[in-house]
Amino acid sequence: MTCCGPNRRRLLTALAVAAATPIVLPGSARAQADSLRATDLEVVTLTDTSAIITWTTLAADASGAPVPVEAGTEIRVAPADSAGPARTVPVTRTDRTPYHYAQIDGLEPGRRYRFEAWSDGVRAVPAPELVTHLPGAPECSGEFTTLVAPPGRLLRTLALCNDVHIGEETSGIIAAGLPPGVRQEPGLPPYPEVMLAAVLDDLRRPDRGADHLILAGDLTAEATPEQTRAVRNRLDAWGIEGRDWFAARGNHDRPHTGADYAACPAVTADHYDCWGESFLPPAQSTEHRLGGLRLIGLDTTELDGSGGSIGPEQFDRLRESLRRDPDRPTVVFGHHPVTAESGLTNLAGPNFVLNRSDALTLQQLYQSTPGVFFHHAGHTHRNRRTRPDIPLRVEFLEVGAVKEYPGGYTLLRLYEGGYMVNFYKTRTPDARRWSTRSRAEYLGLMPEYTLGSTADRNHVVLGDLSGLS
Repeated sequence: MTCCGPNRRRLLTALAVAAATPIVLPGSARAQADSLRATDLEVVTLTDTSAIITWTTLAADASGAPVPVEAGTEIRVAPADSAGPARTVPVTRTDRTPYHYAQIDGLEPGRRYRFEAWSDGVRAVPAPELVTHLPGAPECSGEFTTLVAPPGRLLRTLALCNDVHIGEETSGIIAAGLPPGVRQEPGLPPYPEVMLAAVLDDLRRPDRGADHLILAGDLTAEATPEQTRAVRNRLDAWGIEGRDWFAARGNHDRPHTGADYAACPAVTADHYDCWGESFLPPAQSTEHRLGGLRLIGLDTTELDGSGGSIGPEQFDRLRESLRRDPDRPTVVFGHHPVTAESGLTNLAGPNFVLNRSDALTLQQLYQSTPGVFFHHAGHTHRNRRTRPDIPLRVEFLEVGAVKEYPGGYTLLRLYEGGYMVNFYKTRTPDARRWSTRSRAEYLGLMPEYTLGSTADRNHVVLGDLSGLS
């Protein structure tokens, strides 16, 4: 492929065109003959033995507007160092669809492959966006390299997710109704329910094999009694709290004011906590043991507003827990990102993440607790790995939202000799359809902010986790 390396002016021009192009979904429109395009190519997931590639097929309707159209799904692969042509390989989904999801299994660890994605004789190409045109991006180079799993046995697999927003009706609004949001198509189920169901369906499949589900906040849109009960009932139908799934509160789940909440427990004279009635009261941390692994959930929310903090009592409990067993392998999760880098790079700025004082205190606690190796956050709706503010061997990872593009979760696979991180889009037909529709958020620039780099989504970290066995 030859799409690598366009200059910034050309890319920004293309992005402006993409942002102005309306997204038209299938209906009664009839596509023009010979107008098929295969676009939005993304190499989403790279493990040690598999790759997942997605794209969309469009054609022009009678007026010339692009409409999604069904087409075949074909992947051709060959080792990058081989001389022969790439050959068609089996993929997990072969249905004719506009929303292509091709999972290739049986690859060799640590090997570089060249690939091509095709639909009905048309080769798929990436959309005109910077994130898939970075130097070395597999979408541009036409090549990817599988990971090498850490040494030793696979011990446990955690599914990390966040930002479900059950009850939300319009996606992609930042403030005051702007930018214009995206709504579900008439007649289809609410998109937060579609996307949560798709996650829960995925995790029990043999090719995912998640042992536990971690939800780092914003399970609801506004923490009404109905929203809170709906998400709690859905999780209870899937598994047992404290064994199969674990949840922390997000800012959307915070106590609210008004008559709609008055039947829920009061936490101040005018704030009522419906989320806490079904899950945990405010400012409560949780601790669980999963074999030799310690899992700690933090409530980083404030009573009003979207920023994050941790109160003194919660810090005292956390400090005592870490002090008692500093070397135990530990994963921490909470809604708000922690690092200064996250504050400087998210769209809403430094006040959107954990406040600097609490963030530094938390990192200093980690510095004196060698067992802490991973911190999972949500809130920004993006896949992003950021650097700690002080010398630490702790990974700080933000995971893309469940509810919208890229629409998925991350698997944290724990081995005796380290861990592997992989982001997965959900794959039910309705989830693939909504994920494609919600690419239009942020005036069409949603992928630039939320997809993340290949390395943010897929990487291996070596370390001694043998104590988990």
